[in-house]
Amino acid sequence: MSRFVSSAAAPAVETTTDPRWIAIANRDATADGSFYYSVETTGVYCRPSCPARHARPEHVQFHLTCEQAERAGFRPCKRCKPRSPARDATQTASTDSVAAHVDALDWVSIAASLNEYGNAVLPSLLTASECEALARMYPDDRVFRSRVVMGRHGFGQGEYRYFSYPLPAIVQALRTTLYTHLAPVANAWNESMNVDVRYPDDHASFTERCHGAGQSRPTPLLLQYRAGDFNCLHQDLYGEHVFPIQVAFLLSSPSTDFSGGEFVLTEQRPRMQSRVEVVPLHLGDGVAFAVHTRPVPGTRGIYRVNMRHGVSRLRSGTRHTMGIIFHDSK
Repeated sequence: MSRFVSSAAAPAVETTTDPRWIAIANRDATADGSFYYSVETTGVYCRPSCPARHARPEHVQFHLTCEQAERAGFRPCKRCKPRSPARDATQTASTDSVAAHVDALDWVSIAASLNEYGNAVLPSLLTASECEALARMYPDDRVFRSRVVMGRHGFGQGEYRYFSYPLPAIVQALRTTLYTHLAPVANAWNESMNVDVRYPDDHASFTERCHGAGQSRPTPLLLQYRAGDFNCLHQDLYGEHVFPIQVAFLLSSPSTDFSGGEFVLTEQRPRMQSRVEVVPLHLGDGVAFAVHTRPVPGTRGIYRVNMRHGVSRLRSGTRHTMGIIFHDSK
């Protein structure tokens, strides 16, 4: 397991098998901005593409942000200048554009919809070209850590793949920026349900909390459905630390690329029949929704409802979806 902020050096075998080390070894500029690495013997931290001579792997630690590396006592490298803009201007422009689109959403209305219905649509957050680029990643083994065939586990039919670290820049940008806006909603939910857990303002700090508890594997994923495929109702819980909201993006065009395959939510209410909601999505739309439980006001105060989500049977075509889950897994 690679560690992000420990002052102790990571074991060399564990570091060299980490996809982030491969990015460093290849001086992969496309990984710049998705993580940073520090070298214990020099006291500096760098971007993955740093041209400096490679350190020994047992002296390397990984960090999600510059701030995280500096909190651990490292200073920025003078050669690669990790705090300066990334060299890949096209990638930087794309991730900056995604972050700007997230920031520009009507988060007051989104919070209100999450509180009222347990879900909220984030309209046209990704462009058609961004959706296509993400869907095209699906066959690329270098981008993912594992593949799950749903039918083998009783999850439904179809398959999905978990991204590996370092996450693609656009995935990292979405995960970081969305979290910042959703954390206040998550904290308000826990407060109303008398849950003691509170979430930090920035995603790097929350990820650090997950990794400290042994939840170090990334959970953002791509899903692929073909005619006849479906996803059973479920909850994405991967360990002790769970962020109570996640986001899914539709990367294919309804009616053009596929038919059927609606996103479905169920709400199990105490001593009442379950409520079902179908959320219509268009290409590039996201939907934020409750992972597990959420608060609902009742005549005797706040009570909890249990949420599950899934996808109905695909009638024809191919459907790709990306899921942004904010907690990592063991």
